[in-house]
Amino acid sequence: MPNQKGKILIVDDNEELLIALRFFLSKHFEKIDTIKNPNLIPEYIRKESYDIVLLDMNFTAGVNSGNEGIYWMKQILEKDQSASIVLITAYGDVELAVNAMKEGATDFIQKSWDEKKILSTILAAYNLRLSKLKIQNLQQKQKHLSDKIDQNFNQVIGKSVVMQNIFEIVEKVAKTDANMLILGENGTGKEVIAREIHRKSNRANEVFVSVDMGALQENLFESELFGHIKGSFTDAKEDRAGRFEIASGGTLFLDEIGNLPMPLQAKLLTAIQNKKIYRIGSNKPIPVDIRLICATNKSPEEMVEKNLFREDLLYRINTININLPPLRERNEDIILLSNFFLKTYGEKYNKSTIKFHSSLLPRLKEHFWPGNVRELQHTIEKAVILCEGNIILNQHCWPEGEIKPKSSVAKSLNLDENEKVLIEKAIRKYKGNISSAAKELGINRSTLYKKMEKYGI
Repeated sequence: MPNQKGKILIVDDNEELLIALRFFLSKHFEKIDTIKNPNLIPEYIRKESYDIVLLDMNFTAGVNSGNEGIYWMKQILEKDQSASIVLITAYGDVELAVNAMKEGATDFIQKSWDEKKILSTILAAYNLRLSKLKIQNLQQKQKHLSDKIDQNFNQVIGKSVVMQNIFEIVEKVAKTDANMLILGENGTGKEVIAREIHRKSNRANEVFVSVDMGALQENLFESELFGHIKGSFTDAKEDRAGRFEIASGGTLFLDEIGNLPMPLQAKLLTAIQNKKIYRIGSNKPIPVDIRLICATNKSPEEMVEKNLFREDLLYRINTININLPPLRERNEDIILLSNFFLKTYGEKYNKSTIKFHSSLLPRLKEHFWPGNVRELQHTIEKAVILCEGNIILNQHCWPEGEIKPKSSVAKSLNLDENEKVLIEKAIRKYKGNISSAAKELGINRSTLYKKMEKYGI
């Protein structure tokens, strides 16, 4: 067989055995080190990262308890958890070796010489070591990616009374597994709060899986949530795990839960109650352990009244409720958030000395911010990019002209411009209550949502 790249340390007080093993294994592995005295083990593993350690179970004459080998095995594993340790045992000590495997050994070989058995055991131990390293590497990559994602959502900022109250709720409920429902307009930071709850929970080291229900096609809901098996439908070309399965052990965040069709609401309720799911096309139950956080910009109570949302499901997902206020209702946080985004994007675009002009600050506070924190964030990023000097001015934030402030009255005869202003006034009048604003405007909610999307409100 071709020479492997692995590195092996052999520890045994039998000089002849060390020579024989070194000669035999050097044909198959890159580096072989041998030592007779186990007290040298710490020095060797400090200098080199060994893939396999072949370790004698007994070193003291007349002692055959195996305790010495187990002691040094634990010392090695304490330094390198992914090390593969193969114990060297005499014929009569097989039971001791088997017990040692329960303590962390990978396998054992006997001192009776059997080249095929020795090589197959060591190769299996080496492959296990590679698998452990691969898993370790993937875990580190996942943590890195999760940390990078968390940085993008690390905006839980606010000194207003309403936000301080929300922070208190987050602190209280994060350590529990209570299901949570986060309400609020688009852009208020519902996912930010969900991730903060996850970061402060007992599941913080596990995965956080976010699903935007509003972005999924209706025919993909079930597959995305519960997975499918190969051949269960036309495009099911391979088995696929759903988000529930992937999130097991961690937190599952279902954003815009109000978009979930009624038939799937029943399946979601069953999954929450029974803590198991079924992939499409399979009758095999898959246990899941998740902390569920849902969010919506709609009124769940109104949806229940209109038979668009199951009342029993609402009770299940709504153990704890957090209602995020729109940015216009936390006026004292606007400058705080603006400075945070200024620092963030100043560093990102190598403009760390950039500042706001003093005349801009009142305008930032006066602006209605229909897109809430998300709109503010994008506005500041755009301003940092467009600003050629060190001072951000009004035109950098609104290069095409600022949206009319709260006291503005439309002066143009353009229908689109007047319609936009009227919609903004109606939304302000009813403090973001879309149903009331739509009634005031004489249109239904869906029409109002379409017009808001058209005008970027």
